[in-house]
Amino acid sequence: MVTPEQLLKSLVDETRLRCVMLLLAENELCVCEFGYALSEVQPKISRHLGLLREHQVVLDRRAGQWVYYRLHPELPAWAHAVIRALADGWHGSNPYAEDLARLRTMPDRPGRCKGDLFCI
Repeated sequence: MVTPEQLLKSLVDETRLRCVMLLLAENELCVCEFGYALSEVQPKISRHLGLLREHQVVLDRRAGQWVYYRLHPELPAWAHAVIRALADGWHGSNPYAEDLARLRTMPDRPGRCKGDLFCI
């Protein structure tokens, strides 16, 4: 289970924090969606997601050629509270709102069905 030290180490990096904020908003995303939303290359995103997985902040699943990530379902309540507080703590505009807006303009998002629901 994630420790407070692991969670804080995970969230201190801007790329990892932005990934977690996207997962909080979208529930589950594949590596290419993170790359598009953050305007970063796949190897950098994968490296950061790997650390989040190692620290048990996220969980992944493979679906064909895609690897999807979500917040770990067994995150303790205190960890969810920290993540939620970070998301809610912006006075004025959220600096990560642009990432979410960019993601929502991504053409042909993988694994998406009509109505923006995941195909499983």
